[in-house]
Amino acid sequence: MGKIAIDFKSGSIKQNESVVIGIDLGTTNSLVACTVDGKTTVLKDEKNQQVLVPSIIYIDKNQNIVIGEEAKQQLVTNPDATIYSVKRLIGKSYQDISESEKLNSVYNRRTGDEQEIRLKLRDRTYTPVELSSMILSYLKSRAESRLHCQITQAVITVPAYFNDAQRQATRDAGKLAGLDVLRIVNEPTAASLAYGIGLDPHEIKTVAVYDLGGGTFDISILRIEGGVFDVLSTSGDTMLGGDDIDHDLVHYIENKFGIEPSKNLQERNARKLEAEKIKKGISEQLIPQSGNFADDPIEISVDELELVTKPWVEKTIKCCKQAIKDSGLTIKDIDEVLLVGGSTRLIPVRQAVKSFFGKEPNTSLHPDEAVALGAAVQADILSGKRKDLLLLDVTPLSLGIETLGGLMDVIIPRNSKIPISQARNYSTSKDGQTKMKISVFQGERNLVEDNRNLAEFTMQNIPPMAAGIPKIEVSFLINADGILTVKAKELRSNTEQSIVIKSQFAVSQSEVANMLLDSIYHAREDMEKKKLIDLVNEASHLILNGNKFLKTNQNELSKEESKTIGDLVFGLNSAIQNGDPAAIQTAIDQFNSQTAGIAHKMMDLQIGKSLSGKEIN
Repeated sequence: MGKIAIDFKSGSIKQNESVVIGIDLGTTNSLVACTVDGKTTVLKDEKNQQVLVPSIIYIDKNQNIVIGEEAKQQLVTNPDATIYSVKRLIGKSYQDISESEKLNSVYNRRTGDEQEIRLKLRDRTYTPVELSSMILSYLKSRAESRLHCQITQAVITVPAYFNDAQRQATRDAGKLAGLDVLRIVNEPTAASLAYGIGLDPHEIKTVAVYDLGGGTFDISILRIEGGVFDVLSTSGDTMLGGDDIDHDLVHYIENKFGIEPSKNLQERNARKLEAEKIKKGISEQLIPQSGNFADDPIEISVDELELVTKPWVEKTIKCCKQAIKDSGLTIKDIDEVLLVGGSTRLIPVRQAVKSFFGKEPNTSLHPDEAVALGAAVQADILSGKRKDLLLLDVTPLSLGIETLGGLMDVIIPRNSKIPISQARNYSTSKDGQTKMKISVFQGERNLVEDNRNLAEFTMQNIPPMAAGIPKIEVSFLINADGILTVKAKELRSNTEQSIVIKSQFAVSQSEVANMLLDSIYHAREDMEKKKLIDLVNEASHLILNGNKFLKTNQNELSKEESKTIGDLVFGLNSAIQNGDPAAIQTAIDQFNSQTAGIAHKMMDLQIGKSLSGKEIN
């Protein structure tokens, strides 16, 4: 790439300096920033000097792509050729969108019966990845125009609860825009960098990052020590933000002033923009704001906006409580609270955050710019210019595989630091087994049927041996972007297979919360089920070994001994069929106690045979 940068003081162009840009690809607005000569700044538009790029796309009659403020104006005049909030769709299938969300004009552009979302603009259809790449391409062009050099590398931020599919889709969008995405970074982690917390290698601090943007909410608890950012916990909602407040404000105004809800897309968009204008006006001026709805003059007070905002703010505080609980800390342990995202300008938000954490939140940075600035700091680190910082993130749900009886065997527990690599050894359950299906699951329940299936593959060419002899190592690797790679390796033959999991379907934060709640609610039930399955597995193993023992030693065993083992095997089978844990445990204990003497006798015989005719010195 062209290694050229601009000197902001003199305006001259410097050579031999690479620039990696940081991009905040937002639901409502997007920004691009960079670090040049040690100065991190958000890049402005050359025409209007604005840093915010509305994440809106308009396709004109000639198929020309228009991004940003100009596209925003087309929401009213050409709504069918304009789209917004595409970030809410990236990495998802149509089935992942709730019925209430499908009522929004963004989502009802789907064409065909395929599961993949495709949105129609003019005469063509586009995937969310393609549409997101248009915004990224626009930001790339802005950076190239301002810095007078070719840009090929970037760091892109995403909400902390984006799953593998959403992260990979974001990376794909960057690639489509001509960018080598060096890192996908969680937005709250980037924001903390922007605030400069952790730059002092001697600083030790615990920070809460409250990030309420246009379309998503995230709360992260970070521990910063010696320049290392350790995310202790995260929580949030991928379907909560300023857009939702705008929609509710529209409904409130319609109800208050008796205005008929419009079915016309053009009129609905006009009302949403008017509601957004009123919301911002009240937030900035703290006085009632007037507007025009369906040619009717209206006025909304500060208290009325607070009333509309309250339910959404309460949802964010619930997430804050969960994040504190997951971190293992108390509110008193939080040293500082950072506010990020344009929606944190709302007074009810700031009041609620102050009340919950018991301290004034830090608002020293422009809330819209913090994430982009942090992305640029991380970009500077990855470019090799900053070696004093290290970022660690966590995985929000446990990851594991299905084992015998449908049990979930966790390999990477929830809230483990990433990047991370963990491995565990397994074996076959049948003699001569040459294949093993590896099914990967995500969740907190003991049985895989209650968790989310991510992927599966079959381990082939296992050397045929007796059950339990082959050693198969299953390893999970989560890279810094949160992408999971699963490998299975037979250690004797070195046969190996792997899969990179790019989940087809996304999991919303509400689903993550439900999975956690379910694991708590069903804890006792799950323990009982797991106990039964463990007992059945143990009994089945004894049955297998008992039958093999009878077959192998039929010439040495007396009729009474053979009958004893046969009866015990029958008892195990009967107990399994009965399904009573106590009965199975009793049958297991009886088998172990009554066969111990027979097993010792057979072992002595085998040792005697092996030593026959040999001299022992």
